[in-house]
Amino acid sequence: MNVLDSEKVAGLLVNAGWTLTAAPDSADLVLYNTCSVREKAACRVYAHLGQMRGLKRRRPEMLLGVMGCVAQQEGEEMIRQVDGLNLVVGTRRWHLIPQHLDRLLDGEAAAIVDVEMDAEPVPVEVDNVLRANPFRAFVTIMEGCDNYCAYCVVPHVRGRERSRPAAAILGEIRNLTARGVVEVMLLGQNVNSYRDPSPRGLTFAGLLDEIAGLPDLRRLRFTTSHPKDFDRDVLDVMLARPTICRQLHLPAQSGSSAVLQAMNRKYTRAEYLAKVDMIRAAPEEFSLSSDFIVGFPGESAADFEETLSLLEYVGFDSIFSFMYSPRPNTAAAGWADTIPVTEKRERLMTLQALQERIQRATNRREIGREHRVLVDGRGREPDQLASRTDTNKIVHFHGPSNLIGCFVDVRITGASSHTLQAERIDHRS
Repeated sequence: MNVLDSEKVAGLLVNAGWTLTAAPDSADLVLYNTCSVREKAACRVYAHLGQMRGLKRRRPEMLLGVMGCVAQQEGEEMIRQVDGLNLVVGTRRWHLIPQHLDRLLDGEAAAIVDVEMDAEPVPVEVDNVLRANPFRAFVTIMEGCDNYCAYCVVPHVRGRERSRPAAAILGEIRNLTARGVVEVMLLGQNVNSYRDPSPRGLTFAGLLDEIAGLPDLRRLRFTTSHPKDFDRDVLDVMLARPTICRQLHLPAQSGSSAVLQAMNRKYTRAEYLAKVDMIRAAPEEFSLSSDFIVGFPGESAADFEETLSLLEYVGFDSIFSFMYSPRPNTAAAGWADTIPVTEKRERLMTLQALQERIQRATNRREIGREHRVLVDGRGREPDQLASRTDTNKIVHFHGPSNLIGCFVDVRITGASSHTLQAERIDHRS
């Protein structure tokens, strides 16, 4: 989501007459797009800004700005803490960055803070998006979240849920495919809760079905799916539409019902596993990925063991895992964080080691199988290409660079925990 926000702002700036530069030393504007979902990410923002102080002293005319979730969260405080910071723009005001820069350049203000959470009923979109990839694109379908998980800062920095009209989404994707885009990923904090604000009132399943029917789209992905909202309707559309990739990201966060209740996740361990069983019982194989937090306040050793057993039961193809860190304004921020950091770190290492073993075994089962992959770019080795399967597994094989952006048939010849190795068995299509 932050990548797409950066592409949108870059497009706005280029359209306003700015040009991209390769390094901060030659820039007239340095703008950081920020995330506050974890404490470490938020701290890194201030570290990066601190590193800019020397450059700002040497070139005081250079403008320095921050956008995104940390900007929304910190607001005026960032101006007080960071010498030379000129611009702080929140999550719902990024489209006004060119106008704010004009005011700064005209000398109307030395610093501008705009973190207003406007009441617009739908997310703001722009036509000028400077997309980094010519054949793959992110598309926003909704923003914000109404779930208020006890650990999560998103509702406080992104606001309540707002869905884009289906007609606007479909129009954007038609324009993208007309320009050569073959794969689209739909984005939202909780895509399953999408509701078309127009009179049609499409659900997420209905939107998926219509997008997947567009004639020039070859692959369709989406993220993120809240487990409580994932239902049979979405699965049935995925099975009926070959364009939709056989991949699902279902953040579990914990394997313990007690911890899930404390997190306000609105599902139990049994309910989560029932949805996994429904997916596993489908006539086609799906790749499953997830998110996990270890060391949440009150998580006992027994609770953590339940998380490990859930990993073993599901056999996730990949996970994102983190130590709990309290975030401002969340319900859990005021709770006693009694689990020592050393214990959190040990649990995280145990979780990740188990997942490594699961991924290694899962990937080894791919050896000998054939896949049609979309080639992303160059690999690390000479003449090596990096690609992805329909199930989002990374595949490396050797071939010419003119295959980048093309679909290629490969046979898997080797596997590690995180990547597959393959040989090409077909020419591009």
